[in-house]
Amino acid sequence: MIKEQLNVLINLAASDRNVGEKEAKVIHMIGKANGLSKEDVDSMLKKPQPIGDLSVFSEEQKFENLYHLIQLMKSDGHVFKSEINFCEEIAEKLGYKKAVVGELSSRIYSDPTITADRKMLIERAHKFLK
Repeated sequence: MIKEQLNVLINLAASDRNVGEKEAKVIHMIGKANGLSKEDVDSMLKKPQPIGDLSVFSEEQKFENLYHLIQLMKSDGHVFKSEINFCEEIAEKLGYKKAVVGELSSRIYSDPTITADRKMLIERAHKFLK
């Protein structure tokens, strides 16, 4: 399941036609934390796969995907309209209303070492489930 989640992040990173250094670093960090080698992540970065059926994720996995997606969107310090649109698209595929991206992004930090109040974020995100 982690490869599918990481692939979603890679697709976001590539949505502005360029995977930035900070974005790649965040993707590598998430991959490593979930037991993937640098080589595995590098090969995924080189050849992103189409995004599959996200409805098979549990509610917790959907939230984790959304959380990491928003964190990655903010990681390079520039948020492009294409990235916001992509996040909203993925949020919908995960079963959320698009507005969840705006709601959570003001409370999720680009630096993975700064953790937001997860319980509060999960409760807020839950209100946006369809």
